[in-house]
Amino acid sequence: MIHRDDHLLVVDKPHGLLSVPGRGEHLADCLLSRLADDFPEVLLCHRLDRDTSGIMIFALTKEGQRKIGRMFEVKRIKKRYVARVAGAVADPAGTIDLPLIVDWPNRPLQHVNHETGKNAVTDWQRIALEDGTTRMRLMPRTGRSHQLRVHMLELGHPILGDPFYSDDHADWPRMMLHAEGLKFEHPITGQVMRLDAPCPF
Repeated sequence: MIHRDDHLLVVDKPHGLLSVPGRGEHLADCLLSRLADDFPEVLLCHRLDRDTSGIMIFALTKEGQRKIGRMFEVKRIKKRYVARVAGAVADPAGTIDLPLIVDWPNRPLQHVNHETGKNAVTDWQRIALEDGTTRMRLMPRTGRSHQLRVHMLELGHPILGDPFYSDDHADWPRMMLHAEGLKFEHPITGQVMRLDAPCPF
């Protein structure tokens, strides 16, 4: 647990665990149901992909859920990720602005579509070069499904271990993407919250 108060619960989700139940009994285990064992009132505010680890906000009151949900909608919550990607990224920083939409014949995959895609923007910084790979800091301005994964692929440096968008996923123990930090104003008190989940890789 990273933070708990009367309205919010912030935790570090392990990789390989669903945020919410999937379809079928074999996909019933998820972070939401595990938290509900100790906090029956827990409410979902947003999601992380199964293979992504890191920081997640849950609400403990309806008011908290409504206000946090609205803050995500209007982009008042700043998100920061760490990724390790294939190859050596040449530039120190940049922005990817490529619209995304579901690839219906291959769902849940997403792809770039300049005609019907929804706006998707990611700022990025190179942290370090590591054995022919690059450690990156990713700061999405929008929250599209698979946004960081597709944007890194389009940059020419897919996230290592990505089972959908990387050819070498079998060579890595996990997808190398972690939600490292969140910055937001507490929906009830207005206090500025800066919360972190240290990167495990």
